[in-house]
Amino acid sequence: MALEVGIVGLPGAGKTTLFTALTKAAGGEYGKTNVGVAQIADDRTDQLAVVVKARKITQATIRVQDVPGTGPALLGNLRQVDALLVVLDGFSAGADPAGDLENLKLELLVADRDHVERRLERVEKQAKSGDAKVRAELDELKKVLAFVEAGTPLSEYPDELPADIEPLTTKPLIAVENGPNGIDLALEIELADLSPEEAEEFRGSPTSALDEVVRRLRDALDLVTFFTAGEQDTRAWTLRRGETALDAAASIHTDIARGFIRAEVFGWQELVEAGSAAEVSKRGQHRLEGKTYVVQDGDVLNVRFNV
Repeated sequence: MALEVGIVGLPGAGKTTLFTALTKAAGGEYGKTNVGVAQIADDRTDQLAVVVKARKITQATIRVQDVPGTGPALLGNLRQVDALLVVLDGFSAGADPAGDLENLKLELLVADRDHVERRLERVEKQAKSGDAKVRAELDELKKVLAFVEAGTPLSEYPDELPADIEPLTTKPLIAVENGPNGIDLALEIELADLSPEEAEEFRGSPTSALDEVVRRLRDALDLVTFFTAGEQDTRAWTLRRGETALDAAASIHTDIARGFIRAEVFGWQELVEAGSAAEVSKRGQHRLEGKTYVVQDGDVLNVRFNV
């Protein structure tokens, strides 16, 4: 399943501008729910593509969702995202990005409180049946509600949270200040229309501020990147750190995971230095790994399977 990030922020902070800058989508509309895809730029993919003479290069991506406004009902649409990008107004007269961040955290806390309250009401009715499992969930939900009402985010809850709560206050929060002391998002949209060479000359740097946002997001989610390198398509993929070769196979296609036999693995740099997969094997840098192999950042995988 693709990783997903939600964009939140107070009205007028620049949420939709960030969405448009990240996804390069022309259809980002203010006041509407917008969904798009942001690339995770990685020059290793380009280097691998040169070696294998790939006809197509595909970078890893993250799904991005921008919801209008705040409030429990709207923020509830983001319960299934993996992280939150918080856009802070840093350009308006009297702007207070630090204060806005605290207000937004409070909005998330209130949304979690309302969500737990509604869940508690449903479980209280179900608990009248006397089911021991439901009674146990009811007791735990009461503890969770008291914890949230005390003004503490659920990321600090000391015990395991009841299943399916999907709290907002446990998600990684990455703050993006839209202004002179952060990122000029409107400028980034304009630079996206230039050639890479022209944009680099304007910035004085080959990387954009948006690349830094994506890097922070990648770090917050603790992602690693692996590659598939073929002539038809050389592609980057992401996994959570600690996930296995079987998880990698499932990312590529469910049939590949279902028929998994083994994974041929070597490092991206080893392939670039050797010049071909055959030369990597000749140098003894080629490994055969099973389903439980923990994928490392920079691994090139060729998964053998039979359905």
